[in-house]
Amino acid sequence: MDGNKDEANRCIDIAITALTEGKIEKAEKFLNKAEKLYPSQRAKDFLAKVKSFPTQQGRKNSSPDAQGEGVRKRKLSDSKPSEPEYSNDQLEAVKKIKKCKDYYQVLGVTKEATDSEIKKAYKKLALQLHPDKNKAPGAVEAFKAVGNAAAVLTDVEKRKAYDLHGINEPFNPHGGGGNTSTGGMGRTYYANDFAYSRNFQGDVTAEELFNMFFGGGIPQQNMYRQRRQRAETQRGERENQSSSSALINLLPILLLIGLSMMSSFFISDPIYSLQQSHKYSVKRETNALKIAYYVKDNFYSEYQGSVGRLEASVEEEFLNHLKHSCSRERNYRDGILSKARAFGDRDLFRKAQSINTPSCENLQKYLNA
Repeated sequence: MDGNKDEANRCIDIAITALTEGKIEKAEKFLNKAEKLYPSQRAKDFLAKVKSFPTQQGRKNSSPDAQGEGVRKRKLSDSKPSEPEYSNDQLEAVKKIKKCKDYYQVLGVTKEATDSEIKKAYKKLALQLHPDKNKAPGAVEAFKAVGNAAAVLTDVEKRKAYDLHGINEPFNPHGGGGNTSTGGMGRTYYANDFAYSRNFQGDVTAEELFNMFFGGGIPQQNMYRQRRQRAETQRGERENQSSSSALINLLPILLLIGLSMMSSFFISDPIYSLQQSHKYSVKRETNALKIAYYVKDNFYSEYQGSVGRLEASVEEEFLNHLKHSCSRERNYRDGILSKARAFGDRDLFRKAQSINTPSCENLQKYLNA
């Protein structure tokens, strides 16, 4: 059944690509196939949206011959075809972006590219694809795609998250913004379907990013400058607050720091440690699960409590540590699986399935003991 699920996801990805190319019939065909292989809400949603397209009814009510005749009539009616407002090089630049599968391909850099190399590649493409200069079909979407890629790859944390997980969100054929009701996540961008995303960019649009790199060279929007001015105004207002007011605000913090320093004098060392060290050098094992723990040299003479309760605490701490480690291992493997599904990478999918989870295996061994 899992094999059918993978094949169904692949059919949905093909349907998404067909939608971006305007091939409605092909998209519907593969969505129906996905539903037969492995019914899912994702396929149902896409299929419902495909059937709701305004062109869908007209396509059903007209035969291929009739459509061809309409096209021939329109061609005959155009006595003087108008010259395109763009060059072949501009059109090819847009098509090249459309074929990319990830942000690195969009900017034409490797995964080892430095920050300066990424910025240099962005500047070159942004000037080539800016809608004021490039009038080719799809130039606006390509410009947004380049801006989105630069916004992610020039941010250390966002780039790290992208390299690990990629983007795995549903495709919206209307380009209308996916999860707009959930905190403004906005539309989702797949590099091969031009659905522009702000998942990583936050509030900075492609135009604002362009102005950041080129100092507002094309003054269509100046929102970034306005935001910066508002931030400077607010900062100035905060700096004008009186020193007495600032001191009053700091009093609770100073009080907490003082209490923390005082309490540190009354905190004694723990009875045991799960890691051997110079202070905790004597090894012991719990009676139930045989878990190793370490105590001080004076443990036998100083400790007056119940050894049974102490060992129960040792085992509880050890198992909790294994549970956290197991959770991290599973999250890492699931992240790789999600990235493999998002880009249709079968090799990466198989690699993710083979990732070991030693903490989970160790935890299961102790729970079954």
